[in-house]
Amino acid sequence: MQIAYVINSLEGGGASAPVPAVVRLLQAQGHRVEILALTPRDLRGLPAILEAGLKVAVREGGQRDHLAALRWLDQQILHIQPDVIWTSLTRATLIGQIVGQMHGIDVVSWQHAAYLKPANRWLLKARQGRSLLWLADSNNVAELTHRRLGVALDRIAVWPLFAADENAPRAVPWRPGQPIRIGSLGRLHPVKGYDVLIAALARLRDGGFEPPAPIEVRIAGEGDQYARLAAQAAQARLPNLGFAGFVEPHAFLADLHLYVQPSRSEGLCIAAHEAMQAGLPVLASAVGELPYTIVNGITGHTVPPADPETLAKSLAQMLRAPDQLAVMGNAGRMRVLDLFGGAAFAGAGIKVSDRVREVRRRRMRAADRSTSPVRNGRPA
Repeated sequence: MQIAYVINSLEGGGASAPVPAVVRLLQAQGHRVEILALTPRDLRGLPAILEAGLKVAVREGGQRDHLAALRWLDQQILHIQPDVIWTSLTRATLIGQIVGQMHGIDVVSWQHAAYLKPANRWLLKARQGRSLLWLADSNNVAELTHRRLGVALDRIAVWPLFAADENAPRAVPWRPGQPIRIGSLGRLHPVKGYDVLIAALARLRDGGFEPPAPIEVRIAGEGDQYARLAAQAAQARLPNLGFAGFVEPHAFLADLHLYVQPSRSEGLCIAAHEAMQAGLPVLASAVGELPYTIVNGITGHTVPPADPETLAKSLAQMLRAPDQLAVMGNAGRMRVLDLFGGAAFAGAGIKVSDRVREVRRRRMRAADRSTSPVRNGRPA
């Protein structure tokens, strides 16, 4: 198949991150793939795509000029003449569906996020029939796509967008005399729950908790919530909490002893799985795929979302025995390599590729039958 792979942007840490691995696998299955980005954003997702030897066409536009984006994509599609428009996230999906409908081209659509803005949720539900097949990046998102968007289960396939790498940098275990380094990685957005983490850290201090070693907390990422979160941290008098900005994820994670993911909502959550890949124990909200990957007491702990009191208690529990953090982290690393290793990623991708082919064949056979001449009540 000739595939036009349409993404919202080349923002670092966004849905562009898995693109190289996905496209390489599709190419290995014999497909020809053209990558199209509707807006550049910060372009931090571009180097990984170029390093993979892939090309991408990028529209020089913004995030809200939807009509201009539609016109640009229409011209790209007329030039490429794809068999399938493969879309990722809401804007690319809605615009890709319109262009596909204009030209009679099949559309396959990713769903990555468990959180959807109300307007986007309504639009996707109203137009869900315009995508031939929906792909979920986790079993949790597959269930949400069925329940919230009304997509029939036989039109949903699961391809977890995390390929665990056994050669990724590993965290060095904590040693006596060192501070305990705690970190989290993600965009500074309310859905990530960093305000909950700050509140939990304040509760730890106000409750008189004394860890066996000093703790250092770093939140890595950028976003509109920076000023608000920095003000909250200053008001809570947390001098041991810092904001690292945009970082190289593997190096950042390898310098930690404990990873925290305090999100209010998640899909697969690549960052938490990358932390486990690095050999870190993970303390996370029980949202999305996280309660299925994390084994409580073995690889980390899960807590209810938006609950700073319980998060503080779990943090205290883990920090009381810093020498056990690496033990839990090693167990987590083995778990993600088993669940999400390269073979598992490739196997899921091959199944999806085969399913797209089969669904298209069935649709084309049905279309042929519906347009065949009829004689005496039977197709000619």
